[in-house]
Amino acid sequence: MRWLLLVYLIGMSQDSQHGKWTISSSDDDDEDLPPSGTATPRSRLPVKSNLKSPSPVQVSAPVEVKAEPARPAAASLTLGSEARQSAAKNQLNPVKFERSPSLAGKRKSDASEGSGWALSDSDDDDKDVKENSLSSLPKKQPSSPKTKKPKVKEERPPSPHGRLYYIDEPEDFFESSTSCLNNTYRFYLNKVTGLDKKYNTGALHIRDILSPLFGTLKESVQFNYCFDIPWMVQQYSPEFRDRPVLIVHGDKREAKARLLQQAQPFPHVRFCQAKLDIAFGTHHTKMMLLWYEEGFRVIILTSNLIRADWYQKTQGLWMSPLFPRLPEGSSSSAGESPTFFKRDLLDYLASYRAPELEEWIQRIKEHDLSETRVYLVGSTPGRFVGPDMERWGHLRLRKLLYEHTDPVPGEEQWPVIGQFSSIGSMGLDKTKWLAGEFQRTMTTLGKSSSRPDPPVLLLYPAVEDVRMSLEGYPAGGSLPYSIQTAQKQLWLHSYFHRWKANANGRSHAMPHIKTYMRVSPDYTELAWFLVTSANLSKAAWGALEKNNTQVMVRSYELGVLYVPSAFHMKTFPVDKRAFPFSSSTSGFLVPFDLPPTPYGAKDQPWIWNIPYSQEPDTHGNIWIPS
Repeated sequence: MRWLLLVYLIGMSQDSQHGKWTISSSDDDDEDLPPSGTATPRSRLPVKSNLKSPSPVQVSAPVEVKAEPARPAAASLTLGSEARQSAAKNQLNPVKFERSPSLAGKRKSDASEGSGWALSDSDDDDKDVKENSLSSLPKKQPSSPKTKKPKVKEERPPSPHGRLYYIDEPEDFFESSTSCLNNTYRFYLNKVTGLDKKYNTGALHIRDILSPLFGTLKESVQFNYCFDIPWMVQQYSPEFRDRPVLIVHGDKREAKARLLQQAQPFPHVRFCQAKLDIAFGTHHTKMMLLWYEEGFRVIILTSNLIRADWYQKTQGLWMSPLFPRLPEGSSSSAGESPTFFKRDLLDYLASYRAPELEEWIQRIKEHDLSETRVYLVGSTPGRFVGPDMERWGHLRLRKLLYEHTDPVPGEEQWPVIGQFSSIGSMGLDKTKWLAGEFQRTMTTLGKSSSRPDPPVLLLYPAVEDVRMSLEGYPAGGSLPYSIQTAQKQLWLHSYFHRWKANANGRSHAMPHIKTYMRVSPDYTELAWFLVTSANLSKAAWGALEKNNTQVMVRSYELGVLYVPSAFHMKTFPVDKRAFPFSSSTSGFLVPFDLPPTPYGAKDQPWIWNIPYSQEPDTHGNIWIPS
């Protein structure tokens, strides 16, 4: 049945306007919450083409894609599914592209073999199913004692392209000094393998962040969604690799057991499990707390702790200044910033109710965070009423925009831009959430009594963006928008704009970054800018309930908000040429080209669980969900 379904899917029409597909919908409405991070459908199989890719992207060396734990949609296959089992073998021994109606069935005989491999991060799926697992593969019938062979441990392939995809970057890929970094805004993109060197000058890799360049590390905390513990440990400089690390995660049951098993060779790695008491919530926050001999630093970012996220994707991060230790005997209010960042960070950490974080809460109290110029915008699971409604999610953002921005003349012409890598269920029409409570938040500018309706532009990669990317179709594994969700909100697709980032060389590095902003009509000024882990979903941002007297948030998320007043400016000038970095620039780096490019008549949003078999990608592969 599985293969017959695949043949049927491949034959379906996918030519309708922005995705009017014809397969049936799931009955779950808000509960097939899709996005919150990176994901590769557990069953996405890149299949090799024997045709030359059209206009392939040129990279300086072979590149690889490792996937992040995948979270398919609620209706997706489970971890032990036949598709998961066959994924690796198909990736390592791909089917040649043929113009054949029964393309999907060509590997039927291999369907029961291979190791599991997947990506992750959707708020749309079974939250307890995660990546890189072989634990639930069906057991083969035992052979007779006479023919029994020694058990061989199966090895998960490192990427959907096979074992040879990743290359080790040369030493000059990494930073040797901080002179090329923009210390005004402290917002950085990640380095991308395969780009011209100028587009990586002023960008950061995780190896840069965890090197002596920024301090003599004593201890650290890693908050994240997906982890590859052995890879993570290797990113610390050799002299720091045995320093204590606390992992804050949201895994449960089998996924938690697998995570702990990863860390067995590393006795310095400890764990803290975030409480997820509301269904379909995830621990999606991505933050590093770094304690040095010289002080303390916070990094808030969009990348998971897996190699694929730091290789050929567009990611972003905020790096705090080095916070010095306060003098002995300082008051409890000492070291606060004008943005109350210290108070808000302590409140966020306290929301975990985790004994493992208590020593870190105390350490932060002992440091001077007064140089911080951004506001913290977090989400934490729960149902909140009264004043607590404005502590988390989009109502927290609304409060900050109301109190710390100012109205601008002609603000109805200032577009709101949202850019993300995954999309949740918005409801049957735009008034249910997006054009209602969420738009009211995003259009707030100071204490203006008017509520104009400015343009709302949403950036999400089209199929062609993914096909022509550095990773090819496997990049779509980190863009977990499911057909089940998409077909229930076709109205949403009229908002969509392409991913284009020619100014920073990242048009072919698919975005896992999430940013939201208000921009002037000529796209030269910003009224505010937010970089965050939060995708476009109610699970991440929260949704009002009980006649707007309560807000319910499902997931942990974290981001930082830039407002011009904190930098003694009226607006932020947009830096149209951020690379290579120049110390003379005063502009703000927007991670994509402005103005955004609307979808054309034939463009469709990337949907991760339908096949793309008509055209091969830049690696000669096609995409067959199974």
